Amino acid sequence: MVLLAAAVCTKAGKAIVSRQFVEMTRTRIEGLLAAFPKLMNTGKQHTFVETDSVRYVYQPLEKLYMVLITTKNSNILEDLETLRLFSRVIPEYCRVLEESEISEHCFDLIFAFDEIVALGYRENVNLAQIRTFTEMDSHEEKVFRAVRETQEREAKAEMRRKAKELQQARRDAERSGKKVPAFGGFGSAGMTSVSSGTIITDTMVEQEKPKITPAPARATGPSKALKLGAKGKEVDNFVDKLKSEGETIMASTGKRGSEVSKALPPPANVESVHLRVEEKISLTCGRDGGLQNMEVLGMVTLRVSDDKNGRIRLIINNNDNKGLQLQTHPNVDKKLFTAESVIGLKNPEKSFPLNNDVGVLKWRLQTTDESLTPLTINCWPSESGSGCDVNIEYELQEESLELNDVVISIPVPSGVGAPVIGDLDGEYKHDSRRNVLEWNLPLIDANNKTGSLEFSIAGQPNDFFPINVSFVSKRNYCDIQVAKVTYVDGDGPVRFSSETSFVVDKYEIL
Repeated sequence: MVLLAAAVCTKAGKAIVSRQFVEMTRTRIEGLLAAFPKLMNTGKQHTFVETDSVRYVYQPLEKLYMVLITTKNSNILEDLETLRLFSRVIPEYCRVLEESEISEHCFDLIFAFDEIVALGYRENVNLAQIRTFTEMDSHEEKVFRAVRETQEREAKAEMRRKAKELQQARRDAERSGKKVPAFGGFGSAGMTSVSSGTIITDTMVEQEKPKITPAPARATGPSKALKLGAKGKEVDNFVDKLKSEGETIMASTGKRGSEVSKALPPPANVESVHLRVEEKISLTCGRDGGLQNMEVLGMVTLRVSDDKNGRIRLIINNNDNKGLQLQTHPNVDKKLFTAESVIGLKNPEKSFPLNNDVGVLKWRLQTTDESLTPLTINCWPSESGSGCDVNIEYELQEESLELNDVVISIPVPSGVGAPVIGDLDGEYKHDSRRNVLEWNLPLIDANNKTGSLEFSIAGQPNDFFPINVSFVSKRNYCDIQVAKVTYVDGDGPVRFSSETSFVVDKYEIL
């Protein structure tokens, strides 16, 4: 045997993590590590020290030591190379080289140590292979998770169908003058309007969600879960989806929240006339400035759930001055919209479709004008003696916007440890698996329009691009809103609910 043990210990010889590759008692390894600091000669720079029976090969890690205990007849050059690989593995799992951080990730380190050495001999692996091996990617787990997602979708669809049936039964009872049923124990005294019935139904669905959705997934193992969905077509569709979207499924179960495509929560109270104003932005700009392309796509979507509100008109408030292109649905009266900014059907006697999402107005803005960039990102990597000092700052140019859950993702080199953070506005997270530094900002608005981040890490200036940005907003970029909804006959006002969202499709600094 060559390599007896690998350990991370304090400068006093206290073992934090130790992995033995031969049969050794705890007393023996603790005694060897306790004797290690006493054997080192102060003032002399060495990488190893020997006793009558073993050799210690070590490397300082700030306040700690990475120590390999080997036999005296081992090859010192190979031991040093193995020691360097051990030292590079530790920053992959620990953000700071401190005792508490090492203890927290002790099992991750032990698993990685086992990939480097087997039965006392060095394996022919590098850092990238160790990361891959310790990921423990499981096809069976993917299958199980995808089946569970299918079951959850089916359960949600069944809940929506039941909710519609109960809502329709309530409306029929109201129209016929009968007493409104209570539906599942929810009282209905004094609640006879259509809108209140909708609220009751929504409440019931929310109460039933935890009962229906998790049960089939947790009560059964992977094999039984497959039987639940074994209707032939559903399994085939699932397998096809797994083949085509395997990476997507993996990402959706293992990624942090900032990577999953974000969406604003739906409004609590939805009227029978509901409007959605949605915008998506795709932006690409250079690292040295210059907007290469920016495209904003927007749409107003109408949903009518009560036939008595089908014959309506929408009064649009358009305050945009950016030069966007507007386009109405083919069934909308274009002359009326051009003259009065009113959306109505060409045939006023017809009604809007019931219980369908209808896009009545859409717009597009494409530009290379830098002044129209909603959020600018300026990144300055500067080479230093030990690597790169990186300064990043943001500035909100469109002060009317409020950007929520902003995540600025900066790629960092792999295998060089965690970045050393200097000045910071907001919070950060270093994902060593994907080699990304995430800068998280809960809100950017007119009162918090600028901020900066500084960090240092080994690497080259090109290693920190492309930078990706994601956010959501309850205010749209192009100032277009539905000001009022009226009946075609009589111009009486109609109660309506609305929601506005502005999200990122792609936002890159190359």
